[in-house]
Amino acid sequence: MEDTAIEEAEVSGAAEFAPALVAAHPQGHSVAVAVGSELRVFNLKVGCAVSLAEDTGGRSHSDAIRDICFSANGALFASAGDDKLVKVWKTDTWCCIRTITSEKRVSAVAISTNGLYVTFADKFGVVWLVTLGENGAEHVSVDNKPVSILGHYCSIITSMKFSPDGRFIATADRDFKIRITLFPRNPLKGAHEIQSFCLGHTDFVSCISFTRISEGQSFLITGGGDSTIRLWDYINGCLLDTFQIRDKMGELLEANVTDDSNLAIADICPSNDGSLVAVAIQGFNGVMLLTCDLIGKKLSFLKVITMEKSYIPTSLASSSSTEALWTVMGASNMPNQAASQLLTRLRIVPHFQKDQLSSAYSGPPILEDSEVPHGEKLLLALQGSLDIAKQEEVLASVLAALKVSMHKMLVKKHYSEERREQRKRGRNDKKFKS
Repeated sequence: MEDTAIEEAEVSGAAEFAPALVAAHPQGHSVAVAVGSELRVFNLKVGCAVSLAEDTGGRSHSDAIRDICFSANGALFASAGDDKLVKVWKTDTWCCIRTITSEKRVSAVAISTNGLYVTFADKFGVVWLVTLGENGAEHVSVDNKPVSILGHYCSIITSMKFSPDGRFIATADRDFKIRITLFPRNPLKGAHEIQSFCLGHTDFVSCISFTRISEGQSFLITGGGDSTIRLWDYINGCLLDTFQIRDKMGELLEANVTDDSNLAIADICPSNDGSLVAVAIQGFNGVMLLTCDLIGKKLSFLKVITMEKSYIPTSLASSSSTEALWTVMGASNMPNQAASQLLTRLRIVPHFQKDQLSSAYSGPPILEDSEVPHGEKLLLALQGSLDIAKQEEVLASVLAALKVSMHKMLVKKHYSEERREQRKRGRNDKKFKS
């Protein structure tokens, strides 16, 4: 039965589902949304959509973008995906200053805390590194090719982040592992020193994020397919606390949603001070808010912000200056999906801080479209359309997939002996030998 379901997912394209992504500039200067091969950026300071420029002579993204991120100071932005391209942008001009070609499809990308390096992970679980230089990639020669620095041994890396102090790089995979690696002074020679492993998830790890308690102390928060949010002392690889999502979600979901795989964690986003964690859950129309007591090392339920039934967030982001939580819904690589259907929907939580989102706060939890900063200009630029009816029609087609797609995409596939032999005969290396 399991083999049949997986094979159907492969044929239909659900296993290749690509969620829409959102990223916010650390100082609130801009916000970016990626859906399919499209990268949409809005300048919040000027109040207009950004026209992306290409300075490298490279090609634009031609397939689904799988990860996007800003650098710690917001000066750089990176995008990467299924077209095997990693593109680095300067955010003051939004010119692409570096286009890097990967040997395999890219699943995660990150910029080092000091802004000198960009790392990306491919579908074989290998992490590659490219030097950017002191003032951006324009000072690096074109023959600066990627070098491999670490690997997860053929396990797809699902998320990758640098620690706030830049000392470590954390990588998570679909085989339940989180590796904390010491980021060396000369990473071009490889990152061979493993600080710790954070082991405890019982299904794929879908998202990781650092949260800082002070200048010299931070913790790691992770979410996965086992429906848990976990708090880690990542330096020592110690699990500090586990919050089980399904304990709070049963009464909020439809009666027919009982399988734990339908409660996979889609994304997590800590608040600026680390006291709150927003959680997007596969199949749930809203976000769950947890309090994070970094002194007591405890995760606790605060509340749920419920959105319309047709809205399931696929990605979350926040910035240090605006105190807003950005959420986006959308997908690409769906069966029979045309390029004109690459629409997204944005919902913004205006006061993403503990005191204003407590149970006693009575203010609006979500901004209406008319209250969104820069209004229709921003929505048109990032959503692709202002026609709510059209959005509903397009997003309704991906709603069912959003409830199950993450598990189908990341769960390790199991095949019958007969099916394994069929796949072996179809492999390219076997064909070439014959």
